[in-house]
Amino acid sequence: MKITEEIDAMRTMGFDPLLFLVQPRIIALMIVMPLMIFFADMVGILAGMFISNIHLNLSYGEFLRRLQVALEVKHVWIGLFKGPFFAFLIAAIACFRGFQVSKSTESIGRYTAISVVNAIFLVIACDALFSVLFTELGI
Repeated sequence: MKITEEIDAMRTMGFDPLLFLVQPRIIALMIVMPLMIFFADMVGILAGMFISNIHLNLSYGEFLRRLQVALEVKHVWIGLFKGPFFAFLIAAIACFRGFQVSKSTESIGRYTAISVVNAIFLVIACDALFSVLFTELGI
């Protein structure tokens, strides 16, 4: 949109690009991220159940019993709780770097790579802060 000057056109027509482009992306990712986390958790558990049945001859019922002993439900809730924070960081960084794209196609690739690296770093840093916070709270 930056290369085709659509953002400049929005400003000319009096629309705020932050309101019409950034805000919906951030809200959408903050809603979808916990759903993706839940889906990934379920797929991981089902895959572990399937593989342990094949390679360890562990029945599905035994897997679920051991899973209940090994996995506390609070860890699932903590993961779902952190999702919207990570989503906000990822979407905000992606939009920020997207607005920095110049009018060349080369800059799209460069700023996409920068965005990914920045998002990974900040998600790891935010996760570390959550770990410290949850440890201090005894969670």
